[in-house]
Amino acid sequence: MTQEVTERVEALLPTLRERAQEAEDLRRIPDESIKALQETGFFRLLQPTQWGGHAADPVVFYDTVRKIASACGSTGWVAGIIGVHNWHLALFPQQAQDEVWGEDTDVRISSSYAPMGAGVVTDDGGYTVNGSWAWSSGSDHADWVFVGGPVIKDGKPVDFGSFLIPRTDYHVDDVWNVVGLRGTGSNTVVVKDAYVPRHRFLSYRSMNELTAGGLENNTDPVYKMPWGTIHPTTISAPIVGMAYGAYDAHVEHQGKRLRAAYAGEKAKDDPFAKVRIAEAASDIDAAWRQLSGNVADEYALLLAGKEIPFDLRVAARRDQVRATGRSIAAIDKLFESSGATALANGTPLQRFWRDAHAGRVHAANDPERAYQMYGTHAFGLPVTDGMV
Repeated sequence: MTQEVTERVEALLPTLRERAQEAEDLRRIPDESIKALQETGFFRLLQPTQWGGHAADPVVFYDTVRKIASACGSTGWVAGIIGVHNWHLALFPQQAQDEVWGEDTDVRISSSYAPMGAGVVTDDGGYTVNGSWAWSSGSDHADWVFVGGPVIKDGKPVDFGSFLIPRTDYHVDDVWNVVGLRGTGSNTVVVKDAYVPRHRFLSYRSMNELTAGGLENNTDPVYKMPWGTIHPTTISAPIVGMAYGAYDAHVEHQGKRLRAAYAGEKAKDDPFAKVRIAEAASDIDAAWRQLSGNVADEYALLLAGKEIPFDLRVAARRDQVRATGRSIAAIDKLFESSGATALANGTPLQRFWRDAHAGRVHAANDPERAYQMYGTHAFGLPVTDGMV
């Protein structure tokens, strides 16, 4: 069944490519694109089977995200983020899943996980949540939101996790005016005195310890994947996809380009241009193989009923940022050798270049932090960062 989904998505790619400029102009993904992706079944890839989903191999999910991003960076970014939220919701207690999916299994959720607000424990064990969460990609297309932050009790933080809030209890400020990923509609979610019952909070500790309530009913191996692999890979996979899209755009552009400075020489006849293309292609392929390979290795262990060793988890985090770095370096190499005509508004190469660099500033793509964690573990020292 997942193969049918991926085939339908691949058939949609030319349309998404044609709409890339429209998404940028709208500063959000066109409604038609979200509807079309929904009709392919893409958003159900990581959704639990009890809710009509596929509980799919995560590599299949990320490979599909990569392909969408190769057509339109913003669409790939939003698709991956909204799609992975069905994996996250699957870990929440059954009551929370019932509330979200009980009447409509196509409900979409956006997020902003950075701690830009908090939940104060109420007398009945729920939470009063306040805050202003920036960068909620795809928020225009969502009816619920995950917001991250600490739990405060008696004035002190006692836990950290995600609060699940319906659209009726928050509003979205349209502030997304940026240089890259313009089409993602990553606006600000504002929550004021929203009551969140206990079952709509999920601690990161319970996710890491595999004690999340949703695991009682959602027993497929994919839901035991580490958050520190799933979330960062959701950010890197579309950037690798943008690199593939930039490569295709560059090759097409160079095939038609005449180099005025060299008396009308065709760019495709330049031997140095061919070298740059080969180098970029190799780096992009290496980025994807390393990124997807770690996810595949983790998933294979779960299929075999084994635990994922910390060595592999920290390596996945290391290679996730490495894949981003390789992809952006390859895009830079291609962009630098494309000539001035590639600078024109509306051309795909400059859009991929801007989108990829915008994606790199996400906290999950902080290379020094990921490398430091890996090096710390290599020396046998304790790693305290929860993003593994």
